[in-house]
Amino acid sequence: MDAVLLARTQFAATTIFHFFFVPLSIGLVFMVALMETLYVVKKKEVYKKMAKFWGHLFLINFAVGVVTGIIQEFQFGMNWSDYSRFVGDVFGAPLAIEALLAFFMESTFIGLWIFGWDRLSKKVHLACIWLVSLGTILSGFWILTANSFMQVPVGFEMNNGRAEMNDFFALITNGQLLVEFPHVLTGALCTAAFFIAGVSAINLLKKKHIEFYKKSMKLAIIIGLIGSIGTALSGHSQAQYLVKTQPMKMAAAEGIWEDSQDPAPWSAFAIINTEKHENKFEINIPYAMSFLAYSKFEGSLKGIETLQKEYTDKYDSVVGEGTNYIPPVKTTYWSFRLMIGFGLAMILLSFSGLYLWRKGKLENSNLFLKLLLPAILFPFLANTAGWIMTEVGRQPWTVFGLMTTADSISPNVSAGMILFSTIMYLLVFTVLLGVMVYLMVREIKKGPDVGHGVMAKVTTDPFKKVGA
Repeated sequence: MDAVLLARTQFAATTIFHFFFVPLSIGLVFMVALMETLYVVKKKEVYKKMAKFWGHLFLINFAVGVVTGIIQEFQFGMNWSDYSRFVGDVFGAPLAIEALLAFFMESTFIGLWIFGWDRLSKKVHLACIWLVSLGTILSGFWILTANSFMQVPVGFEMNNGRAEMNDFFALITNGQLLVEFPHVLTGALCTAAFFIAGVSAINLLKKKHIEFYKKSMKLAIIIGLIGSIGTALSGHSQAQYLVKTQPMKMAAAEGIWEDSQDPAPWSAFAIINTEKHENKFEINIPYAMSFLAYSKFEGSLKGIETLQKEYTDKYDSVVGEGTNYIPPVKTTYWSFRLMIGFGLAMILLSFSGLYLWRKGKLENSNLFLKLLLPAILFPFLANTAGWIMTEVGRQPWTVFGLMTTADSISPNVSAGMILFSTIMYLLVFTVLLGVMVYLMVREIKKGPDVGHGVMAKVTTDPFKKVGA
């Protein structure tokens, strides 16, 4: 058993599972804040009911997400000690700010929001949920600040074999962060929108609470359209940035072995032979790759073989001679296409929903409503595929150009220990997933007209029963 492969597998498993919850939390609390804003502005009880119902589903997701985040941090500290020593001085500031500012903001104002119904004024209560939303966004920002350093290291100097931060402003204005952060936020909006749309579709098909779920569906369609188009545009910016900063990742994502022609076509489908460094049965879209990379229908890209030679000349002195700088091409190539495919599907569904809404046929279009059921998974699958492409495509680096994955793992943790902890984590994840699904399904079956959990118990006078 290879300790590096097992450590990477464990990291991938814990991160993917945690990342199921993060975008849903960010997007869902934003939409709950919108719902409560509509309630305060329009003074219609249906919007208050929407905020409470979807807000309770957010709380379930948030609680489970916190637990998965703790597990992720634990495995990170256990398996990646050399990496932690190398980047600890850089990561310390953004991760501390995330914990002390963003997470505490979320936790504090979640409590005020839960227990503040009918106690706080409407505007103050509304401010609480918007501050929770801001906290989730800031939390994502600081986490991505750390991740962006792994992709494009900036604002540091090397001292005694460690990267030490010397420019905090450079860290938070990293070009990678500026293209990655909007992409994650818009992806979070898609995740929440299609979750709400899918749950609403289930109930509209069953003819339950039609007016409630129609309004939820309409809001979800608007946010889903904004989010899916925003994700496509921000993804386009990120791809152009990758061509400049991580050309090997982009070459692998496109399966370009030799320098491309000018203008470069986009490979929609190819059977990739990594042993012979060639593709078979390619289906190409002319000019598309040049437009993706440069926003114009001209320009070529360097191929994997050319970049391997360039990386050898540039980085062998850092990591040692004979290093293979080619990432797993098949995984990078197909994860990129899965992300794009699910993204396009969400754009088409959003436009279809908008069209049906304008025609007054939204709640009666059984075909569209049925399509929304599997579409609940589309943003989760797109988010996961995008993360895999981002992280796998960076291999063999953990910190691009500075530290390889093989040099990052803990030296005294055996493969057997990693395998055992991976099995235990997967068991915990299975239990957590089961609990979350059970709680979600139970609350959805209750419907919007029934009180939900803690919030149902705190909207009455707490002194009434004791005669105060």
